[in-house]
Amino acid sequence: MGNRLSKLDILLHGCDYNPEQWLGYPEILKQDIEYMKKAHCNVMSIGIFSWAFLEPEEGVYNFGYFDEIVKNLTENGIKIILATPSGAKPRWLAEKYSETLRVGKNNIRDIYGFRHNHCYTSPVYREKITKLDRLLAQRYGSNENVILWHISNELGGECHCELCQEAFRNWLKQKYNNNLNKLNHAWWTGFWSHTVTDWGQIHSPTENGEPNAILTGLYLDWKDFVTYQTTDFMNEEIKAVKAVNKEIPVTTNFMGPYQQLDYHYMKDFVDIISWDSYPEWHSSRGNVFEAHSIAFAHDLHRCLKNKPFLLMESSPSLTNWLSFNKLKRPGMHKLSSMQAVAHGSDSVQYFQWRKGRGGSEKFHGAVIDHDGKAEGRVFEDVKEVGVLLEKLSGVMGSETKADVAIVYEFKNRWAIENAQGFCNIDKKYKRTCINHYREFWKRGINVDVIGIDSDLLKYKILVLPMLYSISDKTIDRIEEFVANGGTVVATYATGYVNENDLCYMGGFPGGKLKEIFGITANEIDTLYEDEANFVIMNDKRYKVIDYCELITPASAKVLGTYERDFYSGKAAVLENSYKKGKAYYIAARDTGELLNDLYQQIIISEGLEYLQLPYGVTIHTRQNKKEKYVFVENYTEETQTASLCGVYTDVETGQIYSDPKVFLDKYDIRIYRENL
Repeated sequence: MGNRLSKLDILLHGCDYNPEQWLGYPEILKQDIEYMKKAHCNVMSIGIFSWAFLEPEEGVYNFGYFDEIVKNLTENGIKIILATPSGAKPRWLAEKYSETLRVGKNNIRDIYGFRHNHCYTSPVYREKITKLDRLLAQRYGSNENVILWHISNELGGECHCELCQEAFRNWLKQKYNNNLNKLNHAWWTGFWSHTVTDWGQIHSPTENGEPNAILTGLYLDWKDFVTYQTTDFMNEEIKAVKAVNKEIPVTTNFMGPYQQLDYHYMKDFVDIISWDSYPEWHSSRGNVFEAHSIAFAHDLHRCLKNKPFLLMESSPSLTNWLSFNKLKRPGMHKLSSMQAVAHGSDSVQYFQWRKGRGGSEKFHGAVIDHDGKAEGRVFEDVKEVGVLLEKLSGVMGSETKADVAIVYEFKNRWAIENAQGFCNIDKKYKRTCINHYREFWKRGINVDVIGIDSDLLKYKILVLPMLYSISDKTIDRIEEFVANGGTVVATYATGYVNENDLCYMGGFPGGKLKEIFGITANEIDTLYEDEANFVIMNDKRYKVIDYCELITPASAKVLGTYERDFYSGKAAVLENSYKKGKAYYIAARDTGELLNDLYQQIIISEGLEYLQLPYGVTIHTRQNKKEKYVFVENYTEETQTASLCGVYTDVETGQIYSDPKVFLDKYDIRIYRENL
């Protein structure tokens, strides 16, 4: 983390602030500062969509209004996160330089519109934005109140123009050492006579050319390239602002388990991770479902750099772009905000400060509504969070200690979701990862959500849900983990292909995985949506759906068998001792009870501390060298209780308790501090 941000000893509380929309209303801009202080907001993100105002025509710059905004925030002690405004280019740029407009998968160039409408490869686009970035850095970089650079906004999307095609071919030449034979083998182009004989023949996957699913090697390389090119564009902006002042750290706002980019690659180029979180509270799926799903995403972002992250965007009430946009019920704003802090966030920030009068986001949640008043339920909810964050200064920079890791791989998701086989409607890779995560979440056990290249040896339990794509190098690292005494859990569809999506020879799972798990996977049966089978384990019957893999045990001990179909009696759950460690293999997707009982057995076997908590209640911790902070959360609509052992101070009231029994109203949270 860069110097300015690391000097802070407060948790950040603030918003995306868009004063450009209110330049004709000076009384509102003056009022904003008063309201921000009343809401206990200490930071604002500015400049995110300001390009058309900062540079209204080519080479003509208007910093006057921005100077005033920066001055007012600074004089009132409100920190500034300064954005580079590349997330939405001005109309004049698109009209004068058509190469900056994206070309879609249909090979048709877009006209100006929407938001992410620019080509990351375009030299013109890069030249224009980096010039503006440098001017912003030169003008405001010396202001100590500017604590962080916010690079662009929610980077994503892809362009298929000729500039991008040529960049893609050059990227491929470098990857394959200018050797088409290597590329043809990796893409298995002998299929359907797709052999590439000249680099110029290569084109990105498109709707009217090579679809994603035909040459999967091409598709995976294209996805890798899009991440690379997006990151390269981001780095141009980072270079522009850091050339002026290296003290200001940089971030860009990620978007959870986002399928389009590989955040495990991008993480190394920013100083701090931030992300935008928009849960669907109060949906038909239930708040407990949403709670562990969002907790998974928080932990994913925390583990990208193994450091606290920033919650860059959330909504203080509702969103406007879901199918159904429900209000947060009383208590939910505080609970969901503190959930982010519990899982590693050093901030709670919102989109947006004030609802606009027009445009597609005019009904999106905000601290200040169209009535323009600093009062009412939402404002008071925001103020309550701000006051509480001020009492949690000791949490700033603290860490989360975990003995359990679940692997979520962006590249693996690309590969398995694109595979033509299994169920082609939805492989449910992300959902499967979250289902395994849930088993630890509901027991109050901290979990790291990691990429496979992370340090594995520091964990006791490693979970590999549907790790379909796996390299020989990764298999060696898993073998080392288990050989040294670790416990690994894998599921159906693990180890089918290598990193190029080429099937492993000799059956599944590939390579040493057969030894580690003591099995060979012969076939996998895909069940229809209205079908089910059952697994018998410890004299208990468990319903399984979607996938039933047929397993031949070698050294593995069979814990559970299938009840039905021609594979009745065959192995479904297995345990194998391998050197100093253990390996479990789950061959079918269950509806929850099987995972509950199996993980209970594994957790006890590994000696992990866990809690017996009511449904929908969870406990998570963060700690520094002197203190541990315990977050007790209730996501149900019933009053619940939980018990703690030790001496704790209630952070909000200051009251001290010994072995407290915690009473939680619906959507309630209690935060305790324990001296270490």
